[in-house]
Amino acid sequence: MQYKANTPDEYIKAIPKERQPAMSALRKVIKDNLPKGFSEEINYGMIGYVVPHKIYPDGYHCNPKLPLPFMNIASQKNFIAVYHSGIYADKELMNWFVGEYPKYVKTKLDMGKSCIRFKKIDQIPIKLIGELATKLTVQEWITMYESNVKKK
Repeated sequence: MQYKANTPDEYIKAIPKERQPAMSALRKVIKDNLPKGFSEEINYGMIGYVVPHKIYPDGYHCNPKLPLPFMNIASQKNFIAVYHSGIYADKELMNWFVGEYPKYVKTKLDMGKSCIRFKKIDQIPIKLIGELATKLTVQEWITMYESNVKKK
């Protein structure tokens, strides 16, 4: 689901009230833990954390007018989603996350390539998402993106 919002604050105000605390907590833990250089904006109709053009002028290969995406959070129809491009691009990071997840949540991990889905908002491992946000610097993400993703 996409919400009409120009800012992350507007996005959170537009989603269902019962999801606002969880999305606010995700937003806070990501902002508190992301390495310097990433910026927060509305990206693909979600709250996004990107490498801005001033750091990476090439932008995203699918649409160079857009900054290079890294993480997103979204309130979808049936779940809250955390998208993390590094998990998709780095098998070691994926293995770390999959291994850590059961230490925080007893239910089965619901995950796609870069999408982690949370159907029960009270079971979102906020602390784990914060730790995930720390795992790649802007330069590490750019290097990984250029060697694994952009060349495809």
